[in-house]
Amino acid sequence: MSHLGYPDGSASLSESEPRASERAALIDLLAALAYGELSAFDRISRDARLAPDLAGRAAVAQAACVELTHHRLLVTRLATMGVDPEGAMAPFVAALDRFHDRTEPSTWLESLVKAHIGDGLAADFYREMAELIEPASRSLILEVLADSASSAFAAREVRAAVTANPALTGRLSLWGRRLVGEAISQTQHVLAERDSVMMLLMAGPGGLSGVSDLMSRITSRHRDRMAELGLAG
Repeated sequence: MSHLGYPDGSASLSESEPRASERAALIDLLAALAYGELSAFDRISRDARLAPDLAGRAAVAQAACVELTHHRLLVTRLATMGVDPEGAMAPFVAALDRFHDRTEPSTWLESLVKAHIGDGLAADFYREMAELIEPASRSLILEVLADSASSAFAAREVRAAVTANPALTGRLSLWGRRLVGEAISQTQHVLAERDSVMMLLMAGPGGLSGVSDLMSRITSRHRDRMAELGLAG
């Protein structure tokens, strides 16, 4: 059985004939991301109504269309693996819905901060996990995460708003910190319930300490992302 290699020589998820645990981890990753994209479509479509003008509404609506396209790509991949996409996504519905329910934006700027920060946190996690799986699925995940137009739009709008009105900085910074706290909490909840994903993480570089290192890297990138918005992480 051929394996991809990590820089330290350890093995990643095999490209062919994966073990049952490896296949389960791959299915879980694709399914979690697929539901995340579907959930993002629903959320962004609702958030478009918060836009103060038609240009902003159109930009956010376009972002929602992109999320739905990504969802379809992932569902197709699961189906080609002989997996029922709806059944595979089901275990992740509660955690993702709980995150969005607890971080429902009340203003246009809060929705933009969530788009930039919340989606960025999720993307960081999936990019890290993509390094542990076989090339075809890795490429698909990276393709799904590659579109950054909506994030760039959100960043521009938030930076302009806090520059024009510095009094917004404190409230939006607090909102950003709340987002990262909820995101990490729900991620830990999913990892605790999905043994296959945790085992995949622990099989990677660093073992158990690698899981902690991953969370540290994600938190560090979150602070950088907040700084991009002109907010305090």
